[in-house]
Formats: sequence, structure tokens, C-alpha cells
Amino acid sequence: MELHLKRSHWEFMLAHVQAHAPLEACGLLAGKNNSVEEVLLVGNQAQSRVRFVMDPKEQLRALDWIDAHKLELIGIFHSHPAGPEMVSITDIEEAAYPVTQVIWSPVKGKWNARGFWIENKQVREVSLKVIENEQP
Repeated sequence: MELHLKRSHWEFMLAHVQAHAPLEACGLLAGKNNSVEEVLLVGNQAQSRVRFVMDPKEQLRALDWIDAHKLELIGIFHSHPAGPEMVSITDIEEAAYPVTQVIWSPVKGKWNARGFWIENKQVREVSLKVIENEQP
């Protein structure tokens, strides 16, 4: 399984997680057929270094935007500023949507992202493919 993102989506998420560190940051990924078309930022109501809880009003607004634009929720992203560079036990327990979970974490001082699919408490890695050329 793969999730396709434009370089601009990657950079937008990266800027968001960097700006909110050392707190966790989060958002939604909208698109079709495993291809991201929009990154929607959602506030972390928990304001925590080790946990994220999407602000319910912002999350609902983002989901309404996705529906209004005839897209699908295909991913959720959040950061682990202090690690780990994969899903946590909490992420597995609280996974509520059958979508790719993109986890951002600093590895040797440089932020990186990995994708995961969580289903029935089982986790498998999803390849994140960044498309360099912006195409209309």
C-alpha cells in the first residue's frame, strides 16, 4: 500500500509539526485513491508533548470541507516530537478511521514521516511517495 503526496503537502505538514514542537501537532489528509489533494490542519486540544486530541469543532469543520469538496478522508497525521518514529500503543488503541496514519518524528535531529495502517489492532507500514513535480 502507498500514500501519494505532493512535495508541497509534505513541506506544509513539516512546517506545521516543527512550529508546534515540542507539543504534538495533528491534521487530516483529504484526497482520492490514496493520493492526497489537501492537508487540513486541526488543533491539538490536548496541548501535550505526548498525546494529541483533535479539537472537535475544527475536526468537524475539516470533515465537512472534505465532504463539500467531494473528497475522502484518506489520512491522519500527527507528530511524536520526542519519538517514537512509529505508532504508539495509544495510537493503536484509539485508531478510529480506516486511513493511513502519518507519524512525524525527529530522527537524528531531522524530521521525517512514516505511514502506517492500523486495523484490528494490527499495524503495517504504508509507503509514503512524495511527488516532486507539481502537476495540475
